[in-house]
Amino acid sequence: MIPAKIDPMSITTISEKGVESIVDWFNQHKQSFYTLGWFYLRNQQQMEELFFQSIIKVQKELPRFKNETSFETWVTSIFIQNCRQLSEDRSLQVSEESDQHKELFYALDQLKEYEKEAVVLTYIKGISKEEAALLLQVSVEKMKELLFSGIQSLRKELGYGPFNGCKEYHKDYIDYLERTLDRSKRIDLEIHIYHCQDCQEDLATFQDVMLTMLNLTDRMEDFNVPSDFMGNVKARLAEKEKHRQQKNQKRKRMGLVFASVFALIIGIGFFTGTFTNLYYTWTEDNQELRAFLQQGLGERLNLEADSGGVKIKIKSAIADDVQTLVFYEIEDTAKDNQYVIDYHEGSSVENEYKIMSSETYPKYYPPDLKSAENNKEKNVFHGKMSLLPLTTDNGTIKLKITKLQKLIRDSSDRNSFSPYENMEFETGEWNFEIPVTKQPSIEYALDEETEVEGIPVRFNKLTIAPTATILQFAISTEHPEKRIDFLNFDNLEVNNKKFKAEIYGGSLLDSFPDVNWSTFQTHFEPLFGEKPKEVHVQFASVHLTFEDTFIIELDGIREYPQTFEYAGSTISIDKVEVGQPTIVVISNREVENRAYQSLHFNIVGEDENEPISMEINSEGVLFDKNGIEYDMNENPFVYDKIEQPRYFETVYSYGLQSNNAEEKVVPKRLEIYGYNSTKYLDDVVKISVK
Repeated sequence: MIPAKIDPMSITTISEKGVESIVDWFNQHKQSFYTLGWFYLRNQQQMEELFFQSIIKVQKELPRFKNETSFETWVTSIFIQNCRQLSEDRSLQVSEESDQHKELFYALDQLKEYEKEAVVLTYIKGISKEEAALLLQVSVEKMKELLFSGIQSLRKELGYGPFNGCKEYHKDYIDYLERTLDRSKRIDLEIHIYHCQDCQEDLATFQDVMLTMLNLTDRMEDFNVPSDFMGNVKARLAEKEKHRQQKNQKRKRMGLVFASVFALIIGIGFFTGTFTNLYYTWTEDNQELRAFLQQGLGERLNLEADSGGVKIKIKSAIADDVQTLVFYEIEDTAKDNQYVIDYHEGSSVENEYKIMSSETYPKYYPPDLKSAENNKEKNVFHGKMSLLPLTTDNGTIKLKITKLQKLIRDSSDRNSFSPYENMEFETGEWNFEIPVTKQPSIEYALDEETEVEGIPVRFNKLTIAPTATILQFAISTEHPEKRIDFLNFDNLEVNNKKFKAEIYGGSLLDSFPDVNWSTFQTHFEPLFGEKPKEVHVQFASVHLTFEDTFIIELDGIREYPQTFEYAGSTISIDKVEVGQPTIVVISNREVENRAYQSLHFNIVGEDENEPISMEINSEGVLFDKNGIEYDMNENPFVYDKIEQPRYFETVYSYGLQSNNAEEKVVPKRLEIYGYNSTKYLDDVVKISVK
């Protein structure tokens, strides 16, 4: 299968619609990517992290897509990079593959990285050797060598033993079996094989290994994407988007003091060391930037560039191990427009790969619409953007901006706007060379363990960086019947001062040092280097997954609806209608006191060996912490104003289709594996700091 080229108009559409279009694209191609990812990770939690990171990475890198390869090939290259990163410590983890595939997966794991990738891309992903060679950045001839050595190694690992035949014919095995070998070479090989018993046996077992891989591809139902998989990925993206739209607290502007007091304080300041603080108090309106400057964590830059009457000023840059914060001001000198910079849309760091770390992602800061400085003039906007952290102590960031997003405020609420609706842009070219010095961070080892819903949680490390405070913690994975997917915090209290958590700002770390624990981190407001003496952390909510298997036999003749009891609720199978496609509808609209928010289930056909494609649609309702229901069809939808929302799925509609267009899918049974639930918390834990 050679991926089709995506037309430029499709790329434009994806670029304009942003992450939603990328999610839709991944949803359409989820089966092939899910199967590819499983050969690296084979752990459901990591697979969700893999899709989540890949979608974000594709969104970030989309402006660099040159349409020189197929879009699917380009996305696959990003997907493989994330597979490699997440699988670095996978040998320490518990795998979830079925028993029938363990031997083959083990054999694949023994291959060299490029050998394994060549085999998986060609025989599992099903792309041509030419496309696979492009992905691995090798020649086609080298690709053939990798395939041969990979299958040869697999042959040995699967117990067939070493090759005993004639080495000069090895290079022709793949082309011969794929029927692409030149006629003269094919005849020569067939004559030789006829007289050589060892080569006959070699070629036969070589073919067996190739067929084993291809047969595994044919059994795609072994790698069916769980029904809630993309839903979980979308939920994480929605949580990230909620964070993107968080509004900063309204800041009060400080008034100017009288000249006589100014002169007096200056005189005192030269002797007391307070002049720097007072100077920035009077000369910098942005309170956040002012705090950084007063702490000596950055300096004024005031770099300017003009294009088409729109002037951008880089006011300062604050760098540490977490990120590089750039504070800017944009002025439209011709019209009353306000613009913002979006790092994912029309801006890039030209020397990013030389001076910046690729192990994390830039944070997004929503425009501060409430600040006095952004409501003072209609043609001036003050903002900040996050770039990747530096890999060196000092450097010069070559920032190039080619597109600005026009800030269109909601007519009914000037303190809100939608970054993805009715978008307008200003194009041009603004180039900056920004000198930065990376500020040090301080790490404190923690030694505290508690329990959340009966599951152990331990606190490992507290990192205090100039731009953020990061709490690293780990969650036990030794309770398969109930596990914590996300743990959200309300605040961190240090030395009797509370610092709010970045809502939904938690992330799963790429490294996995302990097979029985998953490691996470959550960001809080910066402490500005204050040494912690007493630390308390307050929880906000926990997202849980429960494993609870339940099987319902389906019968196309039976009259529906039919009901059954599960997790303390009455669930209805509203419809089972065999056709092209076969329709199955499952519902439970009673959400009050319901134990679950969403179900994990699968529908198995009468022919269990026949792959089934599924089109899934779901409905649901959204509630806040106080039980108030919200209309998700409201436009614009004010998700960021809802306190700790919970989404309950109420209706699942499945369209089942056989890969054989002439056959109808006859549902045999409904298999429920478990469910998700969110619980609110207010526990406070005291943490000892080493």
